[in-house]
Amino acid sequence: MENIISLSHVTKKFEVGDGYFTALNDVSLTFKSGEFAGFVGPSGSGKTTLLNIIGSLDSPTDGKAIVMGKDIAKLSHKASANLRNLHIGFIFQVFNLLPVYTVFENVEFALLLQDVPKETRKKEVMEALEWVGLEKMAHKRPDKLSGGEGQRVAIARAMVKKPKILLADEPTANLDSANAHAILKTMKNLNKELGTTFLFSTHDEKVMTYLDRTVSLKDGKVVSDVWDNQSIQS
Repeated sequence: MENIISLSHVTKKFEVGDGYFTALNDVSLTFKSGEFAGFVGPSGSGKTTLLNIIGSLDSPTDGKAIVMGKDIAKLSHKASANLRNLHIGFIFQVFNLLPVYTVFENVEFALLLQDVPKETRKKEVMEALEWVGLEKMAHKRPDKLSGGEGQRVAIARAMVKKPKILLADEPTANLDSANAHAILKTMKNLNKELGTTFLFSTHDEKVMTYLDRTVSLKDGKVVSDVWDNQSIQS
């Protein structure tokens, strides 16, 4: 299987006052297509910064991040947006659903950005809602949904374009245990069905039990990289 993500000696520094804060320090990792993996560690360990670089929302200060053959640091603003639009889905702990639109319209929005024809959009949106078990709620608005239902809409919106990579930043933080497990089972099924690479940022033990690969971070450094309880080299 091909490496869909390759990080080589990635360092990220942010200016703080007269100095710098090092969020990532010499991180080297590779991920193959179809992995179900996560970055774990305490707050401030670099998890979200790593997701942001992989998602082309930020770029390394030093080192190289190659995502789907693209050098993130060399992408123009337009090229970064195009990479995200076509190939990367995002799920956050805050659902970010548009309150004036229906469930269907919230999911459809991702396809509108790609200029997908109307009939194709309708078919693909309903398919995505079926994946998350919300096809009967297509015409409801977000304020009529439970927290778990809202997060499932967010998953459908991220997955409707069938991205190669799905980045999930603390996706279960605002959910109770039952809803968290339901969401994780849905994502695991989509990973198997569509072959999408899932990468999580989390400190939730429930999420960790579903991961095939766990990369632990501390102070911006990789301290362990474990797959099926076996340490692996990146």
